[in-house]
Amino acid sequence: MQLSLFSDEKLGFRDPLTVDVHKKIEYTKKLKVVSLFSGCGGMDLGFRGNFDILGKHYDENPFDIVFANDIMPRACKTYEHIFKHKPICDDIKSIPTEDIPKVDIVIGGFPCQDFSHAGKRKGLNSERGQLYLEMKRVIEHCNPLAFVAENVDGIRTSTNGTSVSALDTILKDFENSGYNIKYKALNTADYGVPQTRIRIIIIGIRKDIDFPILFPKAVYGNSTGRPWITVREAIDDLWDKLDSNFIANHSHKDYSRAKFYPNRKMQGNRKLDEDKPSITIRSEHHGNIEGHYRSTNMDNPEDMSFWRRLSVRECARIQTFPDDFEFPCAASDAYKQIGNAVPPVFAWHIARALFLSLKNKQD
Repeated sequence: MQLSLFSDEKLGFRDPLTVDVHKKIEYTKKLKVVSLFSGCGGMDLGFRGNFDILGKHYDENPFDIVFANDIMPRACKTYEHIFKHKPICDDIKSIPTEDIPKVDIVIGGFPCQDFSHAGKRKGLNSERGQLYLEMKRVIEHCNPLAFVAENVDGIRTSTNGTSVSALDTILKDFENSGYNIKYKALNTADYGVPQTRIRIIIIGIRKDIDFPILFPKAVYGNSTGRPWITVREAIDDLWDKLDSNFIANHSHKDYSRAKFYPNRKMQGNRKLDEDKPSITIRSEHHGNIEGHYRSTNMDNPEDMSFWRRLSVRECARIQTFPDDFEFPCAASDAYKQIGNAVPPVFAWHIARALFLSLKNKQD
């Protein structure tokens, strides 16, 4: 197979099959999961399921996270606070292969900063850009039924001056580990996340199983007739609840005081549009998170001194973290953890599609 068939639709890449994941599923046992680059646990929560956000309940999923790892101590602290078990807080390269349990599924959003259009675009030439190989190492050790990898859309155009994209290289390497591979660029807004966030989802199923790889059908957006969830629908009820002890991470200590600058185009120097999904909540905002659409001087709407940036909880809502998902850290750390995370509702849809891909393997 030519590499271009992985990632160039013009040369024959066929869109993967999709499936409705909201139907009831039945199982007799849970699949064991190793989670890599876990961060504060957005993807893990989605795979676990059984949470409520934005007026909807997301059922428990048949996955049991038995091992998690991240390099950031504060993210690990949040993970332990929520999931009540300790992740291995260390560089994945330092963890001996034999210390990682054999499992059914491996998941992970390997670091994306060097592939992002908003970053320096070092791609596979950087140390971080090579960390997908650690995921490959774990996959080859665990020999799981399947794996799921997540990254930014920029991975498709990151080439470092060659004719082969970073995505092509990564897909070939994963395929060489013994897996049939499919990928799809998905917009989280299509799955109930009030945010336009394009992500590449790579799914591999072991070649000896050879089941069709399914992706979740869109629930919102033009193809469904259901409009995307807007920022107003996601966070408007929080506007008058600062310092009310109604909800965690939503006080005057929980939003950035970074200044807004009139007539300047720069990151975060605007307010969100209340009638649309949010733009992407980023991790590397350096305090410049966007302004709340309600914060204004009614007599002079252009007076930026009245603008307030989104609180940690408002960002968490936009990323679909449940209101009881507390970040036990300073706002600057919480912003970063939220921006780095896979939205739990999005991950829930991926998890269900993966299970349905493997349903004929369940005993």
